[in-house]
Amino acid sequence: MKNFAIKARLSAMNFLEFAVWGAYLISMGMFLASNGLGEYVFWFYTVQGLVSIIMPALIGIIADRWIPAQRTLSLCHIIAGIFMCATGAVSARMLAETGTLEFGPIFILYTISVAFFMPTIGLSNSVAFNALEQKGLSTVSDFPPIRVFGTVGFIFAELFVNFVAIGGTTIQHSYTQFYLSGIFSFILAVYCLTLPNCPVKKGETKSLADAFGLKAFRLFKRKDMAIFFIFSMLLGVSLQITNSYGSTFIHHFNAVPEFEGGFWAANPTFLISISQCAEALCILLIPFCLRRFGIKGVMLMAMFAWVLRFGFFGIGNTNASGITFLILSCIVYGVAFDFFNVSGGLYVDAQTDPSLRSSGQGLFMLMTNGIGASLGTFIAGTCVVNKLVNVPGLDATQQLEGWRESWLIFAAYALVVAVLFIFLFKEKTPVETSKKEVKAEENLSSDAGGFTE
Repeated sequence: MKNFAIKARLSAMNFLEFAVWGAYLISMGMFLASNGLGEYVFWFYTVQGLVSIIMPALIGIIADRWIPAQRTLSLCHIIAGIFMCATGAVSARMLAETGTLEFGPIFILYTISVAFFMPTIGLSNSVAFNALEQKGLSTVSDFPPIRVFGTVGFIFAELFVNFVAIGGTTIQHSYTQFYLSGIFSFILAVYCLTLPNCPVKKGETKSLADAFGLKAFRLFKRKDMAIFFIFSMLLGVSLQITNSYGSTFIHHFNAVPEFEGGFWAANPTFLISISQCAEALCILLIPFCLRRFGIKGVMLMAMFAWVLRFGFFGIGNTNASGITFLILSCIVYGVAFDFFNVSGGLYVDAQTDPSLRSSGQGLFMLMTNGIGASLGTFIAGTCVVNKLVNVPGLDATQQLEGWRESWLIFAAYALVVAVLFIFLFKEKTPVETSKKEVKAEENLSSDAGGFTE
């Protein structure tokens, strides 16, 4: 019964952790674009990747050395919640006074908020792992069912902002989504203080190179790992594009006479929530697919799934004639996201010596969710969407054609990456049997020079 209790408490923590994110991540772009900031939407998603390059490592040092992780997690959520609510308050004032939003003040407040939120994803994992280990439970077998409640929390927040209306306006179209995210942060901040203590690591002198995962760059000396990390970055380019523009695109159908008034055009956040449902289910397929097809096969599945994710958006619509394609796009997202992120992390774990395991995971996240996602969102906004959609003088129908062309460009990019991966990446050994060889290679690499331990 005690084990059930701690699992339930950690599940609640994960539910709230991702509800904070789900309250605005999918619907924010639509709200901004509807209130004069369409050409700046990409910045709000690009900055998430930029702060992820530095802030998780800095906050991790604090949690390791000085403030227990559960208290650091609480403090981060307090700060993130304050600035997210401030984002909502400033948005409300601007809309009341001028009827439109101003980029600078909102972006600054939002950036501070996400700078403290992004580290909480890793911190919440640390708190969960510590609590499970204290109870003698397995992080490998007992954590995944707990983590699924994070996806449930994200979906709950998506559906809440889609269907709940305040003052006659659904939350997905209102600055209220920022308030809702802040409220979830405050609730979780209080709740974190009730979780088991995570002792700080007194006496350890972990260097900044360790904290930022810099020593893992020695893995680039191995050709296979260098190619893997480069392709991780290239595939990471795709990660935030549909989060940035998916709901805006679907809602745009409501402005086109042919599609105006349809259910799906009026409920874009609900439609995209199918993506998270598929994500929760597809994670169960990864162990089988890795054993059957290897890392190269699984990564190729993810890459071609991104081709379909974007391609289905490009040919779909919100009427009966095209909604199937949009739904299929959301379903294949589970393969596109999970098969890439989860299997990639497992591959890095199998291909690195235990002394570099954490650094290797940090490098994988840096290449994908940091550099890759930031570059992808920035380029998608400046070079594609702002050139084809957010163009003065275009009517709604012309903008829709711009959206279709944009999605097909993204699909073509994902296809090129997949084809290059087929020819350039060579999987030397199965994931399960590679560690002895890797250990020998890294010993040779260490003798040849590079970062010191």
